[in-house]
Amino acid sequence: MERTSRGRVPDFFIVGHAKSGTTALYEMLRRHPQIFMSDVKEPQFFARNPRQPTGSRGKAFDQTGRRQETLEQYTSLFAAARPDQRVGDASTFYLWTPAAPDRIAAAQPGARIIAILREPASFLRSLHLQMVQNLTEPEKDLRRALALEEARREGREIPGNSYWPSALIYSDRVRYVDQLRRYHAVFPSEQVLVLIYDDFRSDNEATVRRVLRFLDVDDTAPVEVVSANPTVGVRSVRLGRMVRAVRAGSGPVAQAVRGTVKTLTTSRIRTGVLYPARRRLVYGEAQPVDEQLTLELRRRFRGEVEALSAYLDRDLVSLWGYDGLG
Repeated sequence: MERTSRGRVPDFFIVGHAKSGTTALYEMLRRHPQIFMSDVKEPQFFARNPRQPTGSRGKAFDQTGRRQETLEQYTSLFAAARPDQRVGDASTFYLWTPAAPDRIAAAQPGARIIAILREPASFLRSLHLQMVQNLTEPEKDLRRALALEEARREGREIPGNSYWPSALIYSDRVRYVDQLRRYHAVFPSEQVLVLIYDDFRSDNEATVRRVLRFLDVDDTAPVEVVSANPTVGVRSVRLGRMVRAVRAGSGPVAQAVRGTVKTLTTSRIRTGVLYPARRRLVYGEAQPVDEQLTLELRRRFRGEVEALSAYLDRDLVSLWGYDGLG
């Protein structure tokens, strides 16, 4: 168990993927008395690009919003953990960032690694909706966003506020076998647990108890089932950016608007009325599934699913319905 002067390097890492139950798993594990996970989900410390400019969001934060630049600052997120607790970090960029496995292994050779994989077409749809919701993807149409990948690999068509441009190369996210091999190259197989999203959805509790056994903690403790983050659509990317700017106080106009709202309303009104109204204004129901695009994606990634089935020795081709593709 590695220690620094300000805290501990985590004992285990939920490495991803996003939109695959990682948030629900994080919430359920952190309720276990023998597990400590920081209030900051997604520190991303071992995935961040050290050359990112000052002000980039692709860095870890502590509870006060301060950026975590050093290992000591990062481990301060876990300083409150008791000596008898397992410490965990849940950062979904760790699975698809090529450098993350080596960095984690260097800091904590004994780390336990937990990955969750989801059927590629549904995963990419949910991921794209999240990127639009987070205002890092201005292209609301998934087909057009996928078509931008070649240009984005060359550094073109990158949104001005994209703090992690490689995150917009969606097809790289479903190179599951390559991602797992990077972890198996630096960790023994007994330290890597690969979960399938379908199993987690069908039986949250059984999956969590499997994880508890993997972490060598009491798997008989009560498990509180937590719902995953819902998939929502964005009505207007431009409006969402304006609202975010006002909330963040970016610019004199934003600060003036925030000051006026604060002067004319109580905290209860702002929280109970204005903020929900803002959410209804910006967000709405997700667009219906594009069945034709889904079929195209399933055909495109069938080889990856077949390779993953062989790699994990599990028939995901049938589970995910790839055996009936023409």
